Amino acid sequence: MAEHDQSSKTEEPTAKRLADAFAEGQFAQSPDVGIAFGLAAAFCIIVFAMPGVAARVVGVSQSVFGHLEEYDVTPVAFSRGVMEGVALLGELLAPIAGGALFAGVLASGLQSGFRVTPKVLGFKWNRLSPASGIKRIISARVLVTFGIDFLKLSALTGILYAAVRKLMRDPIFYTPVDITHVGEFLADSTVYVLTRLLVACTAVAIISYAYQWRKTRKELMMTREEVKQERKNAEVDPQIKNAQRALARRLLQKQMLEAVPTADVVVTNPTHFAVALKYERGRDRAPVVLAKGRDVFARRIKALAAQHEVPMVENKPVARALYKYGQVGKEIPVQLYQAVAEILGFVYRTHKYYFHRLKARRMGINV
Repeated sequence: MAEHDQSSKTEEPTAKRLADAFAEGQFAQSPDVGIAFGLAAAFCIIVFAMPGVAARVVGVSQSVFGHLEEYDVTPVAFSRGVMEGVALLGELLAPIAGGALFAGVLASGLQSGFRVTPKVLGFKWNRLSPASGIKRIISARVLVTFGIDFLKLSALTGILYAAVRKLMRDPIFYTPVDITHVGEFLADSTVYVLTRLLVACTAVAIISYAYQWRKTRKELMMTREEVKQERKNAEVDPQIKNAQRALARRLLQKQMLEAVPTADVVVTNPTHFAVALKYERGRDRAPVVLAKGRDVFARRIKALAAQHEVPMVENKPVARALYKYGQVGKEIPVQLYQAVAEILGFVYRTHKYYFHRLKARRMGINV
């Protein structure tokens, strides 16, 4: 189907798509990163703790090999010696294991952004689909995974082979050595092998994570239709938008009512429409609509105008046209200049007393 055609996915994933993918556990992650972190932690612990570990091994070796004649070779003594050896080995390896475990958890957290993805634990029926299973088996991803695993196996084999060849040249294998050389040999051998393993695993981890990041990013790519649909779904909820519109409408009505007392005239219909206008010579190029309303709000405008003795003129066609085409805070349409000019001329002639007070009122409000 077209929606699954990868070639049509040309858009970068949106923030919502990435967040949803993270919640589903679909993000770049590679177990090799955890292995590399674990080896790095083990390497650091061994390097810093190596003098103490080596001294402990030397002490135990001297105690054992220096007093072999004192040991009774019996089943009980042998079992006791094995248990002591296991306890000593556990004591020496516990810090390394703990550090490696912490490093593994840290590596996982860094890859997941330390975010919990509970949806990953949910059961998904599509995982049981034979078709999906076959698709996963024969996909290119399997070939890449096989290549990375083969690379890891080759690196491990090469490192172990080189390590064995080097270590076998040590005098400990073909000539008597001082007992203290045992600890030094173990320390040098461990650092030698771990250093090379760490370098190899770090390189593999970088390659593996880069592939996983690229693959995940490619899978999350979106078509233009998906981006448009997501933006459409992300729009504000209709109820919220309606509430915002209602609030804006109330604020506008409040501003309009506050401006009515400064109007030159209110043109009415006489019951359905009311439009308040003002015109200041030298300041306005044309009359400006201060307020307009219909039905209930028109009655509120007229009541406020009557309270402040603002002249009201009944002109049904002009009032209807002003309400329909006029915009609050803007000049009236050019087509209404003549009609409004006649109304203002009439008001100026018949309400001279009002305009003396209006001038003072406007000055008081502007101050």
